Formats: sequence, C-alpha cells, structure tokens
Amino acid sequence: MKIERRRIYILPTRFGLMLVALLVAMLVAGLNYNSNLALAFAFFMVSMVLVAMHHCHRNLLGLTVDVKVEVDAFAGADAIFYFMLRNESAVDRRDIEVRLGTVEAMQSVATGSYEEVMLAVSVANRGVSRWSQFELRTTYPFGWFRAWTYVHSPLTAFVAPSPHGSRPLPAAAAAVGESARSESRGDEDFAGLRSYSPGIPLKHMAWKTLARGGEAAVRVYSDLGTRPEWLEWSSLDGLDTEARLSQLCRWIAECESGHPRPYGLRLPETDIPPGRGAAHRSRCQRALASHGIPAP
Repeated sequence: MKIERRRIYILPTRFGLMLVALLVAMLVAGLNYNSNLALAFAFFMVSMVLVAMHHCHRNLLGLTVDVKVEVDAFAGADAIFYFMLRNESAVDRRDIEVRLGTVEAMQSVATGSYEEVMLAVSVANRGVSRWSQFELRTTYPFGWFRAWTYVHSPLTAFVAPSPHGSRPLPAAAAAVGESARSESRGDEDFAGLRSYSPGIPLKHMAWKTLARGGEAAVRVYSDLGTRPEWLEWSSLDGLDTEARLSQLCRWIAECESGHPRPYGLRLPETDIPPGRGAAHRSRCQRALASHGIPAP
C-alpha cells in the first residue's frame, strides 16, 4: 500500500507547542521593544518551523508498506509480524515508526531501497487475535511535529495451544503390539491376499489358505510409511478441551520433526486430510487455534 497525501495527519508535539509559545513571546517582545534583531530571529525560527513541518509530512508521503496479514503463533509466546517498507523516491526516509497496538519499532529507509521491520506481539491465550489496522508515524527531523497515518489492513494471528502432553503418538502405541511382526517384515503391514502368479517367491504363499482347500494365493503387504497417521480428538478421552488441544499440537510437532508418515487431524466438525509440510502444519495449527471460537 502506498501512502497518499490525504491519508497523512500532522500535529505539533508537546515540544513543538512549547516552541510556538516561545516564538510568540519573542515576537511580542520584539515588537514591544522595537528590536529588529529579535524580530529577525523570531521570523527566521518561524520559517524553520514551517520547513520542518513540510519535511515531517514528506517523510511519510509516497512510502510503500507491505505486510503478511496472517501469522501463526503459540499461546504464551509472540506473534511475529514482518512489515516491508519500500522507498521508491529520491529522498531518504528517516525514523519511520511502525506501531501495532502498544508494540512499536523504528527503521530508516534509504532512497531506492527497502527495509524490513519486525514486530513481536505478545499473545497469552489460545485463539484468533485480530487487529483492524496499524499505524505509521514519524517525528523527523526535529521532533517538533508528529505525522502519522493509519493503514487499514486487517492483521490476524492464529494462536495455537502450547504443545504439551505426555501421551505417545497413536502409531507409537500401536507399534508396541506389532513389534514382533515388524521385526520379521521390516516396515510393512499385512494388506490382504491375491491370486498366485508364476514367478512369485514361495515364501509369500498363503499356505494356511491352501491347506484349507482354497485356491493358491499369496500374502500382500503394504508399506507402513505410506499409511497416514490420524490425530484424533476422540482418542484423548479423560482430558479437558485445552489439554486435548495441547496434546494434538504436540503430536503435530512430533509428526513434522521426525515422523515419516503423512498425518491428518480430526476434530469435532473438522477433518483435515493427511499431508506434510509447512502449509499442512499451519492448517492444522490454525484449526486447533480456532476450535470452539465463532467466526467473526
């Protein structure tokens, strides 16, 4: 978004008001005592004030700002917003302050370049935090005036629960009962029978089926790594809502860190198909963050 002239507001600061009062007193004294030197200095300072006001206003004029409007965070940590300030003019922009709520950061942008400003907003509770706008302001060059503008760009932080919990992944719990079979077949699981074809090794023959008078068949195994892992709300009986969400969030982190299988998430009224990667992780965490929270 490019900052236009009609969207910039400017007012004197407290120091600027004190300077105006001082200049008025100097003008009155110069007129009262007929002092040309005092009048000349007073008018010189008035011209400086007008030039400073122009430079303060121009410091924001034409500046371009971009921001990623949706970010992910965990409860008790910070939601990180990155603002990109672009200066396409031939004038350096000094001391540009980006403000979101009570958090602020300052950056200068040289001519024909861009700078990134990071704001870390503290988020204490799980949920969806929203801001309807953020502010750009400056008091450059002397702090006599404050120019500011509001950028109406809704920002959203999806605050997932803090990943806590002591229960193992469902696959890890199931692996305890299947360890003996896994040792003999590697990372495979029985998938069914199919008709025997010449050339198939005899070790895969279903001898018990053949002994019962059935047709010659072979056992078929599937790779466990291709089977999805389902992280289900219903598998966490005995925990309250927030504890379930925290456990599911920890499972998601474990699946992404070293689990080889794709995973899906099942919540009441929400099913996310299995997948992997940053985009899938973000989708699952946002589902946990917004669980039980009505849409705006």
